[in-house]
Amino acid sequence: MDSNTYQVIARRWRPKHFGELVGQDHIVRTLTNAIEKNRIAHAYLFVGPRGTGKTSTARLFAKALNCTNGPSIISPQDCPICEAIMKGSCLDVIEIDGASNNSVDQVRDLREDCQYAPSQGRFKIYIIDEVHMLSTAAFNALLKTLEEPPAHVKFIFATTESHKVLPTIVSRCQRFEFRPISDAVIAEKLKIISKAEGLKIEEAVFFFIARLAAGGMRDAQSILDQLISFCGTTILEEDIINVYGLASLSEIKSLTTAMAFANYEEIIQMVTHFDNQAKDFHRILQDLQATLHEALIDSIKNKNITNIFGIPKTTESLMRMLEVLRQGEQSIRTGLSEKVNFELTLLKAVEQSRTRAIDSLIKDITELKNQCSENSEQKKNIDIKSTSKSKPVTYTSLEEVEVTKNPTPKLSPLDQAKEKLSPSILTTLETRFRAQFKSLNTFNSAEWLNV
Repeated sequence: MDSNTYQVIARRWRPKHFGELVGQDHIVRTLTNAIEKNRIAHAYLFVGPRGTGKTSTARLFAKALNCTNGPSIISPQDCPICEAIMKGSCLDVIEIDGASNNSVDQVRDLREDCQYAPSQGRFKIYIIDEVHMLSTAAFNALLKTLEEPPAHVKFIFATTESHKVLPTIVSRCQRFEFRPISDAVIAEKLKIISKAEGLKIEEAVFFFIARLAAGGMRDAQSILDQLISFCGTTILEEDIINVYGLASLSEIKSLTTAMAFANYEEIIQMVTHFDNQAKDFHRILQDLQATLHEALIDSIKNKNITNIFGIPKTTESLMRMLEVLRQGEQSIRTGLSEKVNFELTLLKAVEQSRTRAIDSLIKDITELKNQCSENSEQKKNIDIKSTSKSKPVTYTSLEEVEVTKNPTPKLSPLDQAKEKLSPSILTTLETRFRAQFKSLNTFNSAEWLNV
């Protein structure tokens, strides 16, 4: 390659040994043990999302198998075979694109080529990327060779859609699941790259890049490359927000708070602001879901309630809100008006968060009835005891005694209902609820209380 030709960050920073492969420790450990214990299979299937290191791992594995001092995880820097493998020029490591070489005739040629011994290394290794693109006839032509290949042949298949690979192929391979790389790991790797490249990047930029990459290291490196082209060596938070049409962290927080308080006017104003700034509504929706998910986890840890937004929100309320946002993804992406669909999704989410399931509502009414029954029994016992004393009683109810001894703040509407409603009334309410709402799944408690 010409020394003046620019090479993108994703290629320059491609892992050169297993120690540089991030986010896939379980795979590195398995392959390392297989090499050290000489338990090398004849076929491997690498499955996972794009940009998670499938092809890079296949090259590193081929490099370890064909190293002059190998099979070995650690290879010398001056090994010509290892260098040729990493450059893609080794005759014994054949990389095939399954999308463009998917016919049965091409697989038959591969099967015949397998019979010849390697010319340079120890093994002849076939790396077939996007193997799910092979035709059924091509898969069937490969079956016999894949099951009983020559001793010098190894197969490594990579795919993003494992469900399209024939089960007869999968059963003849060792399957490795490549996981999406966490945002924290991606951000940490980008910090190392930026330091080595002499870049000055704000901390929030790494967070946004990791979110945009969605678990793919290659995507994250490509985004960083594009930002360098746009901003130069200094990248600020507002730069990535402008380039990709994102909402800032403060804007996402303000929007979720408005949804928590059911402030419809502020929600509409913020949506209009996003539209005027040409923001990516689908990306904002994903950021909203991530924020609400954090609140949901917090509510579960704190006995089904959270105060992250400055107002108590229950786990049930947050779950309903998240479900509506998830359902609205498709309409925002494919609808005629992104703004209208996005706005409608947010308003629906707020409205649904105020509803309650009939079963849980009936359960609460039943508990309220039982508590009132207990209070009535306690009041009756206290009245009986008070009449047996010679000294006249100056209070008329249990509540007045409790207020006199232990002053408490003003009762909430629910506590007032407990004190005022008799068990018979609550029993009647429960019966009416079961009859009226037995065919419904949800019930708007706010509307009922107004009635």
